[in-house]
Amino acid sequence: MRPATARRVVTSAARRRAGAVALALLAAAAFGPAAPTAATADDGPDPAPSTASSPPVQVDPHAAGLRLKAGATLAAPEVLDIETVESDSAGDERVSDTPAAVTFDLQSEVMFTKDSATLSADADTRLRAIADEIAQQHATWVHVFGFTDDLGTHAHGVVLSKQRAEAVYTELAKDLPDDGSIQFDVRGYAEQYPIADNSSEAGRRQNRRVEITFPKTTGE
Repeated sequence: MRPATARRVVTSAARRRAGAVALALLAAAAFGPAAPTAATADDGPDPAPSTASSPPVQVDPHAAGLRLKAGATLAAPEVLDIETVESDSAGDERVSDTPAAVTFDLQSEVMFTKDSATLSADADTRLRAIADEIAQQHATWVHVFGFTDDLGTHAHGVVLSKQRAEAVYTELAKDLPDDGSIQFDVRGYAEQYPIADNSSEAGRRQNRRVEITFPKTTGE
């Protein structure tokens, strides 16, 4: 049986800039020597929102630039959502960017004191910038998910991760008008869904985090 997780859904609103996207178009093509390819393009258990795929890119099979072996046909075009990941020099903040959504991965060490859900002054600055981007994207939903390492009990981890997610939500909401245009999904997952090996302190540090995910709508 999956361990229980803590959850809360609340609402808020919008303001600021958008992250850059990298959308890659891959080729699918015919067979044979020298034949080039053709250009193509909360109540559930999931720890992160699913992102919708981009619509298929239209490919003209009769384009003059395509050279196919006699009798060959193009494979069905496929769009790949390419994810770009950036992190600061210390690795305290990582941003994952896809054509559909942005995820900010914030390390707990710089956001909170040990075993605490009280935000640091540095956290306030970071969250204000993220709130600006949420507003800039005119996001209609935001996921705020807290995670811990596997030290201690699962029950304690659920409480701590939920409290930290709540603290992050509360700070974000200060900079987003409360007009009901955004739905926040706030959850604590304890040690579930690790992104690194918990057998080392370096791995546990990566797993102690809060993730903020919201959709991209501006196309920038």
